[in-house]
Amino acid sequence: MWTRKELKDRAKAVLRGNYWKAFLISLVISLAGGEDGGGGGSSGRSSYNNYRNSGGPMPFDLPTIFAMFGVMVILIILSLLILRIFLGYPLEVGGRKYFIKSAQYEDSSGCFKYAFDRENYMGIIKAMLLRGVQNFLWYLLLIIPGIVKSYAYSMVPYILAENPNMGASEAIELSCDMTEGHKLDMFVLDLSFIGWYLLGALLFGIGVIFVMPYENATKAELYMVLRQGPMEEAA
Repeated sequence: MWTRKELKDRAKAVLRGNYWKAFLISLVISLAGGEDGGGGGSSGRSSYNNYRNSGGPMPFDLPTIFAMFGVMVILIILSLLILRIFLGYPLEVGGRKYFIKSAQYEDSSGCFKYAFDRENYMGIIKAMLLRGVQNFLWYLLLIIPGIVKSYAYSMVPYILAENPNMGASEAIELSCDMTEGHKLDMFVLDLSFIGWYLLGALLFGIGVIFVMPYENATKAELYMVLRQGPMEEAA
């Protein structure tokens, strides 16, 4: 049985020698997860109002403007989704591989290249996509089942980091086996980082990004513990 203190102590020991590299990898993982960026819609609205108040003819009626806006939103969402699938998924798996290698004090170079290698790439895409679709469907049912399943599927990127061609269904099933009986403890582990993130948020939110390596290293240590039984049986 694992404890939060043991995992965090191991993570701290790993980060002592390579914190800044872990920091950069964590940034990549975060960006690969599809963090939203700010927009600049107010300037366009201001220009539109100025044009209307000048007395000139309206270039488009309101239904047309709303339709164009809707199409733009859909295109942006589709573009982000495509980037998430074909670029974000392998980047996330490569980042998880880095933290696994670091936890084992092994050479962590080439982790991102590993995820984009021809023999690994499509296996990673298929498994991560299936995980995303299944988790999304669970969230459509109710929030709580979606959260529970997100913990059940959380080990998939780590499994793929070591076994990219295991198969989508097998990777998801193995993740469910690994997390069986541990989901509540994993939830409490996540809660234990809230204090750090709140402290980081005090610095205009900038400090939050410095907590990510600590959390990612701890999650890699958790994977190393959870994989011992199910991974050996799968092998």
